[in-house]
Amino acid sequence: MKLPDLTRLDDSAVLEYHGHPDAIAAAASHAKLRYLNVDLGRAEDKATLFHELAKGLKLPEHFGNNFDALADSLDDRDWLGKSGCLIRLGHATHYRKTHPNDWSTLEEILSEACTFWRERNLAFWVFVN
Repeated sequence: MKLPDLTRLDDSAVLEYHGHPDAIAAAASHAKLRYLNVDLGRAEDKATLFHELAKGLKLPEHFGNNFDALADSLDDRDWLGKSGCLIRLGHATHYRKTHPNDWSTLEEILSEACTFWRERNLAFWVFVN
């Protein structure tokens, strides 16, 4: 699958991507976006989901480990970076299948963050890999 043009802010969204993770990192670097890699391979429940998100997204130590705190963190300009970011959610299949309600909430929060930053002319992409 070909990666989208990451400079097209109107297209930023949560997308499925089945290509190599290195291609995602290289594309983010080329577009001068902050690249954040979240490995969900060890996420077995909501607690480990938030642990992996906090680690991969480099969230502050005071992160509240809940969906509201995640939404607040994603709307923080200091966290985002100068020109936006690209988040890769790797190894997401297991968690998505075993926790469909939590996954739906997570995807909704990420989609809302894409819209929030797009309205402010900054890139916010999420690739589920």
